[in-house]
Amino acid sequence: MKRVRCPKCDTYIVFDETKYVEGQSLVFVCQQCKKEFSIRIGKSKLTDIHQEKTLDEQAYQKDYGSIVVVENKFAFKQVIPLDLGENHFGRYLKGTNINKPIETRDPSIDTYHCTITVSRNKKGKLQYILRDAPSDTGTFYMNDILRDTDRVVLEDGAIITIGATTLILRTALMPE
Repeated sequence: MKRVRCPKCDTYIVFDETKYVEGQSLVFVCQQCKKEFSIRIGKSKLTDIHQEKTLDEQAYQKDYGSIVVVENKFAFKQVIPLDLGENHFGRYLKGTNINKPIETRDPSIDTYHCTITVSRNKKGKLQYILRDAPSDTGTFYMNDILRDTDRVVLEDGAIITIGATTLILRTALMPE
């Protein structure tokens, strides 16, 4: 199954790409805003790059690590690379001013939900610190809800839950 996003309202439309051949044009009508738009089935350079990044989680672990996003109810997976400094996570919405948007249909994720700060400690080792935005539905670390003032140091494999979505931390690979 593939997802395409309406260019007007950003609503996802899901379709079965196996029913069509490469080079075929498809026309969609968005159920939300009634905008008509078309796409062409085929391989694009951008699609190849996105698939490589999504499939190869270790590629993101080289520098500062990554977050694996697993939408529990909606069955989509994403890999979002982390940057040094503050990584603000939230639901993607056109015009949202966050640096790590999650493309999701989960309405229980705020547009700015939580922050993971990546920094170096006194020994030069990377450390990951989680805090809530504050959000409406809360940020959970290992099934415990964070208060607005809480700061949690994360380890590799840490499980964070926001809304109906699970985030899993993959820390940077240490050079040997």
